[in-house]
Amino acid sequence: MNKKRLTLAFFLSLFLFIVIMFYVFPLILTVYIGFTPMKNWNIARYFLQVVGLENYKRLVYIILHDPDMKGVVITTVVFVFFTLMINVFGGLLLALATFFMEEKVSATYQVLWLLPRMTPVAVYSLLWYYFFHPTSIGILNAILKGLNFITEPIGIGIDPKYMPWGAWSVIIFVNGLVGVSYGMIIFYSAFKSIPRELIIASRVDGASTFQIITKILIPLTRWHLTFVIVWQLLSLLTSYAHIFLLLEWRIVSTSWGQPWALYVFRTAFSTIKDQGLAATAAVILSIIGITLGILSLKALGYEKMMTEPRGDV
Repeated sequence: MNKKRLTLAFFLSLFLFIVIMFYVFPLILTVYIGFTPMKNWNIARYFLQVVGLENYKRLVYIILHDPDMKGVVITTVVFVFFTLMINVFGGLLLALATFFMEEKVSATYQVLWLLPRMTPVAVYSLLWYYFFHPTSIGILNAILKGLNFITEPIGIGIDPKYMPWGAWSVIIFVNGLVGVSYGMIIFYSAFKSIPRELIIASRVDGASTFQIITKILIPLTRWHLTFVIVWQLLSLLTSYAHIFLLLEWRIVSTSWGQPWALYVFRTAFSTIKDQGLAATAAVILSIIGITLGILSLKALGYEKMMTEPRGDV
């Protein structure tokens, strides 16, 4: 028994070390930097200076008076909501479609949908750079011109007459294709774990495909649905890699193509290099993420699913 406890303590200690080292400590450090006037990564000069809530006051002022910052807030809400819908329900539809296919055919389709996730971020973003490019070399422009829909090249992500929906559509589309495969794999695995006898018995009883989906498959995968929704929600709040490259390559507008996470990154590393302000914005994002995560779990009935099983186990 002591040996088992030591083994358990050993593996738990490794887990706790990783969590503290890579999650708790960076969070504490970020909170602290938010109370300092840190700029240009001048740690020696600014790290020990404390300015209280000054950065929070600056952030509130920027949100209230900077039109670009208002765009960041609105873009974050729109981006997270619609991309989440694509990732969850798109993944669910793909999982259902491949579940009713033959094994070899479904595997082929799954691999194709996984390509955006398996492709390096720079390569994947470069593909969409050429697709949405606002000149004649853009694939989208070539298609639209070939169909006689346009006579001159358009920049759907940067042209003011298409704002804000133009930039939103680009970043939602690009990130949606990456995230939808994750939901597909989770839901498909969940469907495959359901005893095949239930499906066969329902077919024998005359159940339609729609009835099998609504009465068996989806109700028995509530855990997986909850997991995908919460995971993708928190992931999208902190996603910026693909959008950063598209913004740097001038495929999407800075005003309407920049979510909050990207604003934090650019503020800290590429624009004004104000780490104090960036840390403050990161803390706010963390609070929003934690709050939305808890509310999502409550709304999805996580506590009810955690009830103890009845009878002896």
